[in-house]
Amino acid sequence: MGRRGFGSPFAMEKFGGISQTDYLQQANDSLLTIVQIETEEALKNVEEIAKVPGVDVLFCGPFDLGNNLGRPILDGNVHEDLKKAIAKIQHVARDNNKKSGIYATSGSQAKQFAERGFQMPRVLTFDEFLSIPPCTTGKHSTIDDTPAPEPSAQQAESDDALTVPKPIAVDEALDNIATARLPQATPKTDVPAPPPESESDDPSLSIPANKTCRRRGCSAVSTQETSGSLRDDEECVFHPGQALFHEGSKGWTCCKRRVLEFDEFMKIEGCKRKKRHMFIGSGKKDGTEESLQDVRHDFYQTPTTVIASLYLKKVDKERASITFPSPSEVSLDLPTTDNKRYKTQISLFGRIDTTKSTYKIMGTKIEFNLIKLDGASWPTLRSDEQRTSEIIQVGQAGRA
Repeated sequence: MGRRGFGSPFAMEKFGGISQTDYLQQANDSLLTIVQIETEEALKNVEEIAKVPGVDVLFCGPFDLGNNLGRPILDGNVHEDLKKAIAKIQHVARDNNKKSGIYATSGSQAKQFAERGFQMPRVLTFDEFLSIPPCTTGKHSTIDDTPAPEPSAQQAESDDALTVPKPIAVDEALDNIATARLPQATPKTDVPAPPPESESDDPSLSIPANKTCRRRGCSAVSTQETSGSLRDDEECVFHPGQALFHEGSKGWTCCKRRVLEFDEFMKIEGCKRKKRHMFIGSGKKDGTEESLQDVRHDFYQTPTTVIASLYLKKVDKERASITFPSPSEVSLDLPTTDNKRYKTQISLFGRIDTTKSTYKIMGTKIEFNLIKLDGASWPTLRSDEQRTSEIIQVGQAGRA
């Protein structure tokens, strides 16, 4: 049995979203260890392999095992020696209270293996999975009322043995360690939310030609410049919900229709109707600059550097101002070419070297390369963000 490294933040980031503390305490108890028996040597030692603590499944690869034994599967014909070897793997798994798995080439073959007692028959493709014949009969129904099978006494004992222990509370201890190394974060101040965008065009504004309706699912285009009084005959058919892509299917959260192809998704007719399209919304007042309250940011870090991104499009490089007034502050004044401005002081979680830290203004974001003074880990980018119990991590998304 090998051992893997902690992997710092990667497993938690990709699976489950749990903290590193919980992951560290639960990972070993949550592992599923599957050992493939595909060689003559593994077959000879299968009983010893099954007795190794931590092994959960013995998985048979019949094609590779047959080739290694000198009994390859030809034209679908399985040699008797290979059949005996497969049966041995299954019996050893059962005798040692392990699960047994095997590769199958079709749904019907997977059903045969399942009937022989294999708990994990694997098929090649999704189509072959769908071809697995049902194992029971019943009346047709529009709802799934299949009763859940009652667990056997042996399965109940096995489930109890595999129950993940409840994590003990060590966050306080980790926080004490972090407090000794890093400055204490101050409570996050509430930032007023920006006013919601208008759902209709301002009736005092005229609609230019060739404007596309902003509502989701509606692709209507204004054909000529019009005013509000001439638009009473318009009807907008749109989706008030969000686009939903899940496991290959595509649709909208506001209605039930789902399709597979993106072109078909774009053709799904809206589920709500409203008089008049929305081509410009509230519009832009002449000379009025929109003040942005917050923008999205994220970051990742190394032992010596914090690489942070602040997402804001069309920043005017000639007028923008970014300074590091102190080792724990970043001052931002970011006007954009579309008449917006983001101006704020960011209080950093840790201290930086202001002489070596740099930034770069790009088309859709500003990227900072902040050089740490003390080499400590930052659980958040800003000192006024709520801290987690995590001491080492790749990054933490939030709002700047």
